[in-house]
Amino acid sequence: MSKWDDEYRSRLRPIDEAIQCIGSDYDVVVAQCASEPQATMGRLHILAPKVSGVRVFSVLTLKPYDFYMKPEMRGHFELASWFHAPGSRAALKAGVGTVTYVPNMLHRSAADRIRARPPEVFIGTCTPPDRHGFVSLSLGITYEKDILEAAKYVILEVNPRLPVTFGDTQLRVDQATYFVEADYEVPSLPEPQPSPTDLRIGEHIADLVDDGATIQLGIGGIPNAAALALRGKKDLGVHTEMFVDAMMELYELGVITNRRKAYNKDKSIVTFSMGSRKLYDWLDGNMGVEFQRGRNVIDPAIVARNSRMTSINTCLMVDLTGQVCSETIGSTQYSGTGGQSDTAQGATGGFDGLGKSIIACYSTAKGGAVSTIVPTLPEGSAVTLHRSYTDHVVTENGVARLRGRTVKERALELIAVAAPEFRDELKSQAKRLGYI
Repeated sequence: MSKWDDEYRSRLRPIDEAIQCIGSDYDVVVAQCASEPQATMGRLHILAPKVSGVRVFSVLTLKPYDFYMKPEMRGHFELASWFHAPGSRAALKAGVGTVTYVPNMLHRSAADRIRARPPEVFIGTCTPPDRHGFVSLSLGITYEKDILEAAKYVILEVNPRLPVTFGDTQLRVDQATYFVEADYEVPSLPEPQPSPTDLRIGEHIADLVDDGATIQLGIGGIPNAAALALRGKKDLGVHTEMFVDAMMELYELGVITNRRKAYNKDKSIVTFSMGSRKLYDWLDGNMGVEFQRGRNVIDPAIVARNSRMTSINTCLMVDLTGQVCSETIGSTQYSGTGGQSDTAQGATGGFDGLGKSIIACYSTAKGGAVSTIVPTLPEGSAVTLHRSYTDHVVTENGVARLRGRTVKERALELIAVAAPEFRDELKSQAKRLGYI
């Protein structure tokens, strides 16, 4: 038994005991996505008889936990989400009254939250401690480490199935208040199967990506299709919010080498990862991937340091002047801003003048009933990406180039990539609005 074994065991508690540090009116921040402390979050509701006004801040909450899904939790707990997921959307639709949204730019999410009110509790996940007394925060430190350092209490859920990752993920065991042990499969995502439409969009995207570019790639059918189309590229680099399976596959194929990066050469720089078990095993002990805090990765000024920076994101709709909505359906919050605005601004502001921002979407929604290229955004829509930063908009019908162009030019470019059956009406509306 070493000193660090003793230190770890002195802080080890059952989950129901560790969470007793949470009091009324506390702010609790939990880790996101694959780092979500699922065993601990599944027990928060037991505190309801003794607490009120507890706010739990989260990103993409993966499960419909009792603390915010049950109507009787109202007044005891509120989920404050930086990015909605199916669970929080279901609670909102049901009118439970336990969910709210936090507008944010992802690179500032921790700093803005701390400035508004430092949290009392942070709950995250980590690997078992090594012989030197360090745990790895493993799959994500977008906001987690900044919040952890500001919190009064730190609870870490130890899961032996988490990979050990490098960068800024290490934490000495005496920096945690309590450890709780859990052993369950790390949350993963099914491999997206691109549709024919996805593949067409992916091909258009790939045509815009230069050899030697540094890429940021999201997740889902369209980004996965883009990755498939990138297989013929050479010497790509990675500087991204989220590291996904497609990036691992491109690395294995020799497409991603990071050799031509101007910033953090020879390394893939990321803030968090979520994907398959194969990806987690690949990341375990992988010195070629470095996890850094969101403020040190997706701040637009830092993104702009990369050579030929190319950000690839998706959206819900774009209006004829180039305003991008990626997070709301009318006034209803559907998801969140995420890192889209950060990475798009950074790419278009690249130091070498060669950066590109790509926003992709299907040309229609609701089974083809509506156009995603719209004259104006619906009332209440959030503008995720200001039109001044909108560069390329891609649908299955082609590429609209908007950067530096007039409103008339933008409207005509966007109408050209809209679904053919909606183009006449879009032209009519563009004339009515005085755009063309």
